[in-house]
Amino acid sequence: MRWVNRRIGRGNSVLLGAIPIVLLALLYVVVAASRHAVNPNDKILPLPGGMIEAMSALLFQPDQMSGQLIFWADTLASLQRLAIGLALSTLSALLVGLVLGVLPPVRATFGPLVTGIAVIPPIALLPILFIVFGLGETSKVALIFIGIAPFMIRDIAAHITALPREQIVKAQTLGASSWQVMLRVALPQAMPRLIQAVRLSLGPAWVFLISAEAIASDVGLGYRIFLVRRYLSMDIILPYVAWIALLAIAMDMLLTWSSRRFFPWAQEPNR
Repeated sequence: MRWVNRRIGRGNSVLLGAIPIVLLALLYVVVAASRHAVNPNDKILPLPGGMIEAMSALLFQPDQMSGQLIFWADTLASLQRLAIGLALSTLSALLVGLVLGVLPPVRATFGPLVTGIAVIPPIALLPILFIVFGLGETSKVALIFIGIAPFMIRDIAAHITALPREQIVKAQTLGASSWQVMLRVALPQAMPRLIQAVRLSLGPAWVFLISAEAIASDVGLGYRIFLVRRYLSMDIILPYVAWIALLAIAMDMLLTWSSRRFFPWAQEPNR
């Protein structure tokens, strides 16, 4: 059988996906051990034992000033900012994308504005956001929103615009108004696409979150990474980066499960 025709089961897929990760981890341990054999004080590639020792204080020992467990406080702060930014972006994408996709006059009027905002590098707007909203939570959430909402809006609007014209004609033949076409025809088909848009936006959302926290914050995963970098504390930076990756993977898996659970009709065959 040709490889292009092979179908991989879920169990084998997990196994095959774990192989390169395990090999990469083993490669890291070998290289780190060789560096420490030459220089026991090497900070660039810490050994797993060193990372566990450094992280144990952040995980289990309360901070003397705040009384908080630093690692979990950083995680909670970052997830709250990310959740608010994603929620606002998702809601905006659904509402605005529906209107732009269904109503051509609205699309012709506001489509260029959304496109213009989407092509602006969000990081370039960060100083403006700090000036307008200050250094608090609002500016960080605003950066996430500006960074991903226009992309999601354009994606949903384009998906709805590409729906077969026959569906809209049939709905109107049955007496559907523009509002009913939006709710009965466009909305059900936009929901699976919306989940996909959120999945594609997770990576950029994390980038904007870490960027905002690195510049102006006193708690958060991004803040902690950029705080300890001045001490070359790779034994903290690497676990934090790995934790961010695990959180992103968990969120992506949750969205994938939600799409399959609630919209099975929209899934590709043999997937």
